[in-house]
Amino acid sequence: MTKFTDLGLAEPIERALAAKGYETPTPIQIKAIPVLLQGRDLCGIAQTGTGKTAAFALPSLHHLAADLKRPIPLSCRMLILSPTRELASQIAVSCRDYSKFLRLSVETVFGGVPIGRQIKALSRGVDILVATPGRLLDLIDQNALSLRNVEIFVLDEADQMLDLGFIHALKRVDKLLPKKRQTLFFSATMPKAISELGDRFLNDPIRVSVTPPATTAERVDQYVTYVNQTEKQGLLTLTLQDEKIERALIFTRTKHGADRVVKHLQAAGIGCEAIHGNKSQPQRERALGLFRSGSIKFLVATDIAARGIDVSGVSHVFNFELPNVAEQYVHRIGRTARAGATGIAMSFVAEDERAYLRGIERLTKVKLTSIPLPADFMEKSRALPKPAAARPTAQRRHDGSARPAGGAEGERPRRPFRPARKPGGVGGHKGAVRKTGGGGGR
Repeated sequence: MTKFTDLGLAEPIERALAAKGYETPTPIQIKAIPVLLQGRDLCGIAQTGTGKTAAFALPSLHHLAADLKRPIPLSCRMLILSPTRELASQIAVSCRDYSKFLRLSVETVFGGVPIGRQIKALSRGVDILVATPGRLLDLIDQNALSLRNVEIFVLDEADQMLDLGFIHALKRVDKLLPKKRQTLFFSATMPKAISELGDRFLNDPIRVSVTPPATTAERVDQYVTYVNQTEKQGLLTLTLQDEKIERALIFTRTKHGADRVVKHLQAAGIGCEAIHGNKSQPQRERALGLFRSGSIKFLVATDIAARGIDVSGVSHVFNFELPNVAEQYVHRIGRTARAGATGIAMSFVAEDERAYLRGIERLTKVKLTSIPLPADFMEKSRALPKPAAARPTAQRRHDGSARPAGGAEGERPRRPFRPARKPGGVGGHKGAVRKTGGGGGR
């Protein structure tokens, strides 16, 4: 059996892996790490949850550690592009863990947080930069970052980059990167458009695939219940009241749909939060923190979380609505059955979603097991409370202590009514100009 100590990684990296209790590499790591240690470009295909981050991070850290030097101001030595903020943060945490015994700096840049502090962090230069494409280009346009000193470039979850419309950003990045570099391309699926994108970035790459593209996790039991769209909420609420569900992710297609599901679940006394693109970065981090700590058992999300969440102990994934892109189903259910565990994926399919289901089954070559609606479903569903009757329930702080119900923690109390200012002051008449703050970025 191959162990990490057999791969020829630098001793400080081996020590960091031992501190995390890692001994045996996964198949994608066994195949990718030796190739990358040789300095070759690589296109890696592996289903989500199989250890792709360590597969590209460990040999890259080995390369950087072999030539320790002070980063050049306004530049980075290694650039990792990620489609979402959550995934970028997760990758950065892993890089810091693996390099804890090395003198390497790791920074993240993404939208939703002030750009000023990111500009300050980059002014000194950084060894490893994990970024989302939009904010990366914002920084480049402000002359706060140059890519001409990048030695290693990693494109993670490449297919989702195209799903989120980053193709033009990626073409710009390609022109800014030096021709002499090592490029690593990783994804769980590899449609034709992504393969063509890889040809733009990669130079004589080694292709590594440990599972056929779009293969779903072997340890996930997959079920489907056919139900009317209007009955889905009742079915979800009744299902989540089952004590056997340890921790679950619930996926919707739209942001408003996610918020609507949360309102109904909270009305039934089920603690949950939503995470999607309309939420601010602090709101997204807070929701994910509550879910990760176990303060809430259920997180409702759009596909922004299909690849950006690596939380241990997720026993169930619910497709409240099927994705209209079949590959997204693979990534959604990959949030469970991670690190050798088993999991359950349940899909609620309305009549107008059956075509999506057929596409998913063709792609994955898995026939979902059909299960009927629960006994007395209509009667039990009608008895469920509606959101208008819901009362705020006490939520938990990150340290586990209760806090009063009401607004978000730290919310300011309502100000007492004050009479309007007389015309002439700021905002005093409709022609006045109001000063505003800067935008949030991508």
